[in-house]
Amino acid sequence: MADNMIIRVQSPDGMKKIPSAKKETAAAFLKKVGKEFGFNSSRFSVYLNRDKTGEIISQNKSLSLLKIKHGDMLYMFPSGSPPSSGETMDTASTHSSSSLPSTSSSTPSTSSFLMPRPLAASQVQEDEIDQYLTKQDGKIYRNKDAQLCHHGALGKCVHCVPLEPFDEDYLNHLDPPVKHMSFHAYLRKLTGGADKGKFAALENISCKIKSGCEGHPPWPEGICTKCQPSALTLNRQKYRHVDNIMFENHTTADRFLDFWRKTGSQRMGYLYGRYTEHKDIPLGIRAEVAAIYEPPQNATQNNLELLDDPKAAAVDEIAAKLGLRKVGWIFTDLLSEDTRIGTVRYTRNLDSHYLSAEECITAGYFQNQHSNPCKLSRDGHFGSKFVTVVATGGPDNQVHFEGYQVSNQCMALVRDECLLPCKDAPELGYAKESSPEQYVPDVFFKDKDKFGNDVTLLARPLPVEYLIIDITTTFPKDPQYTFSSTQRFPIENREILGETQDFHSLSTYLSQCTSSSFLDMVSDFHLLLFLVTNDIMPLRDSIGLLLDAVKTSDEDLAQTWKKSEQWATVEQLCGTIGGQPSGPLGFDSIGDSSAPPSSSAMWSCPHCTFMNQPGTEHCDMCRLPRS
Repeated sequence: MADNMIIRVQSPDGMKKIPSAKKETAAAFLKKVGKEFGFNSSRFSVYLNRDKTGEIISQNKSLSLLKIKHGDMLYMFPSGSPPSSGETMDTASTHSSSSLPSTSSSTPSTSSFLMPRPLAASQVQEDEIDQYLTKQDGKIYRNKDAQLCHHGALGKCVHCVPLEPFDEDYLNHLDPPVKHMSFHAYLRKLTGGADKGKFAALENISCKIKSGCEGHPPWPEGICTKCQPSALTLNRQKYRHVDNIMFENHTTADRFLDFWRKTGSQRMGYLYGRYTEHKDIPLGIRAEVAAIYEPPQNATQNNLELLDDPKAAAVDEIAAKLGLRKVGWIFTDLLSEDTRIGTVRYTRNLDSHYLSAEECITAGYFQNQHSNPCKLSRDGHFGSKFVTVVATGGPDNQVHFEGYQVSNQCMALVRDECLLPCKDAPELGYAKESSPEQYVPDVFFKDKDKFGNDVTLLARPLPVEYLIIDITTTFPKDPQYTFSSTQRFPIENREILGETQDFHSLSTYLSQCTSSSFLDMVSDFHLLLFLVTNDIMPLRDSIGLLLDAVKTSDEDLAQTWKKSEQWATVEQLCGTIGGQPSGPLGFDSIGDSSAPPSSSAMWSCPHCTFMNQPGTEHCDMCRLPRS
């Protein structure tokens, strides 16, 4: 009995007592340790000291020869994850270390994987508008005040010295007052001072447990201060990534509203345009809307459901070649009061909320999909310039367009699936509670109690006004037209109205454009989309020259593409499938009326409409002659 002893072995997963004997070999002892902790001999090492010195090797030497006595403490580390000499091991947990992940010897230390290496600024390609505004002075210059300035013409004093773009007094005295400084003004404030922003950095909020912490079992069995996300207190964001939304003209918006006018059902669309400088606000950004694409959707008077869109990638590709991008989304929230005179009724409770919690979550989802590239963030992105526009009724019973974004805090809650809508109160959100499947940090917001005192409340429920940033939405005095066509080609996904995009509608459209130039005729976003995505003759790989012509308003380029075989084939399809004759009777202003159809172009069988390859005289489908 005197030979028996107890050896304590401490691991990152806790401490265990191993019965052993003085004459027991080190190999047998290590086998006991592995069995107790659930490791094989190749996945751990045992040391005499905490600083990983004095390793016990699997050999035939006895424990007494290794000077290991009753009650000694040994230290076991899984392979590849030994702590530094100054790190204290957690002995509170007694779970088996079999739940610990196996890592290679090259695994970095705990602190290195909890803080990912930042992206180099040169690796981040910021948007063109951001690159432009970064180079601007941004200061607000003031003239000499005749009453307060008592210096020479070249002097400056506190009354006329240029102001910084983030000056709150200046922004508050604008008409109307500006509640949120521009994002680039915020960056100037952040990077100002004596150090010129040398240590400035933008950190994205995370509500998830940081991965890679091996000092304890994974959630829900364990969590520590290193991997636990911090509690979040919601604040009204002081800056906004977009300062103004402008539709190029009323026609674009009116065509979108036509669906609701004809069906009474709500409608959703994606806004395609560009980001430009908004000169009314220092270093401001404007989202200009040139077109609205309506994806497949099911809608009623009260509901809206988006469907899978097989054309989504093609739409983005066409827009990019036209110099446009997806800048936001728009949806209707309208209820007709009198269809005879076109008045609408405001469908929200203006005193309680502007956006419902579900709409805020959807906006946050879209903003996370379209994050804003930023060199000051270690992740390479920060916030979003993706906007939300609501077409809703106003106090005057007319349609108004209201613009919004949700805050970066809301984006984080949505991205990490921590925010839910309240079923019976659309103006309230609800921060999820932690579960065995997901840890959710506490979310708080500040409010006033019935006595007027500031109190901090748990966000269960949460008024969504803490998440919303409003953006002015306008129309220019002088309408602008990226797409100059005066005729209306049918909008996509409106079959419920009997409006279809096919060669019959294309034939009708072209017959209405006899007085227009070829460039004006094809300068329609929905027409270009049809030419690229139609099932009979998609022109995705051969329409680049035409898109360049529309982008640059170059009639010569358009005329060059007009002479291509692709357009000749389109004319033939319109004459056969579209139901109108080709040649001099149908398209005098489109093609060369004196020239016969090109023999080197694809041709449609007049009997079965099958598209045949050029150079053939009999239909490959029905075997009937071409003429």
